[in-house]
Amino acid sequence: MKRRIVGYGQDEAGDWFARLDCAHNQHLRHKPPFLNRPWVEQATGRDAHLGTELDCPRCDRLEWPEGVTAYRRTPTFSEETVPKALRQDHATAAGVWGRIQVLEGTLDYHLQPPADCSLVVTPESPGVVVPQLRHRVAPRGKVKFFVEFYRLPEEQPLRQAHRRRPPWPAG
Repeated sequence: MKRRIVGYGQDEAGDWFARLDCAHNQHLRHKPPFLNRPWVEQATGRDAHLGTELDCPRCDRLEWPEGVTAYRRTPTFSEETVPKALRQDHATAAGVWGRIQVLEGTLDYHLQPPADCSLVVTPESPGVVVPQLRHRVAPRGKVKFFVEFYRLPEEQPLRQAHRRRPPWPAG
């Protein structure tokens, strides 16, 4: 999946990595002839590449990022109370991850391209919601579940200022 570069950092070896809008980090080494990224070595080069997109293989693998913390949770839904918005294709914002936690029963979890797959979410196997990836859920009979939302801690004040009303009733 394509992700925007939102910042940079250096690891303990001094190698540069990009901070992506999905909360993953990705190394940007300049090691010619295999990796030709001379722009990584200068601040002006890095600044010029802010906002450009990179493929994020960790998002492709639905891999949970390090350092994200929970900041909000939906009410517990049943097969009868699942909001229409969750049954239709929808997505979280950049940098917002979700964990679909089934308490009882099973839930079908459909992810749109580029993931383009369907998963079964059970109490033993939660669903991972990747930022900006359109998805929907469908109950398989009786079910009880909730969704918990995560993001990097330093983004909490910024996101709260632009918070929208959730598509489920307050509870």
